[in-house]
Amino acid sequence: MLKVGALGAGHLGKIHLRLLSESDKYELIGFYDADASNGKKVSDEFGYTYFDNINDLIDAVEVVDIVTPTLSHFDCAKKAIEKGRHVFIEKPITNTFEEASELLELERKHNVKGQVGHVERFNPAFTAVKEDIKNPMFIETHRLAEFNPRGTDVPVVLDLMIHDIDAILSVVDSEVKQINASGVSVISNSPDIANARIEFENGCVANLTASRISLKNMRKSRFFQKDAYIAVDFLEKKVEVVKMKDAPEEVGDFDMVLQNAEGEKKQIYFENPEIISNNAIKDELETFADAIANNTTPVVTLKQGAKALEVALRIIDSFGN
Repeated sequence: MLKVGALGAGHLGKIHLRLLSESDKYELIGFYDADASNGKKVSDEFGYTYFDNINDLIDAVEVVDIVTPTLSHFDCAKKAIEKGRHVFIEKPITNTFEEASELLELERKHNVKGQVGHVERFNPAFTAVKEDIKNPMFIETHRLAEFNPRGTDVPVVLDLMIHDIDAILSVVDSEVKQINASGVSVISNSPDIANARIEFENGCVANLTASRISLKNMRKSRFFQKDAYIAVDFLEKKVEVVKMKDAPEEVGDFDMVLQNAEGEKKQIYFENPEIISNNAIKDELETFADAIANNTTPVVTLKQGAKALEVALRIIDSFGN
């Protein structure tokens, strides 16, 4: 078991603490929270050991789980990495791309492993079809949420859209060519709704919409590629997989066949991949433990987290241009 400590005991931090305490891959040593009164309250309520000094906690563990506000991610991760600790960092990896780049260098220098908490990579609907998503050429995502004051200290791109940015980057094997975007502040001082069009060097186009002032919650992505259409409902954990193949010479009564302008006939068929229920946060934490124990590459590396942040910041920079 790896000795682990958590930094941050807010809403998400308490979820991490519970899962770490229940895991058979970690030994939860304790946690640190900058708000001492909250730290003591959480300790009294759940029995986790509270450290009133961040350095003491880092010294006592092998892995540091960073679930603090984004502005403090860099400082926390730097302290941990410089002491040779492996780090799990909630998304987004840092507040600026420069900070993320420095963490990548520190990770290499101190020979530690890092993972970023892009939890949708572990969504069972996405993992069920990820291998079927091959060279998509058009992608459309909608991530809508009812208003919640928590998270409004950052633009909706960093709060919500970055989930879809990371998922898209994990399936599109190409560099970003151009970004056009718009964002509107409705309630918050930063944009609450945003739309972005990302064009990749290989011709793929992704159209992303995110809103935190919707009347309903929605987290859907659609992937279009040669001879296939794949839809992922991250919220309901459902998928649609529609594929096409050359039509047989003998067409059955119930076969669905389309003919294009060139006279080519394609048969449409549906696949129903098995979706295995899971706790995505637990899975991301435990696969990180496995990567450390087996000296393998984490599912979401710091480099990938930095790339998602870079694209997100480019989207924000393009607002109003």
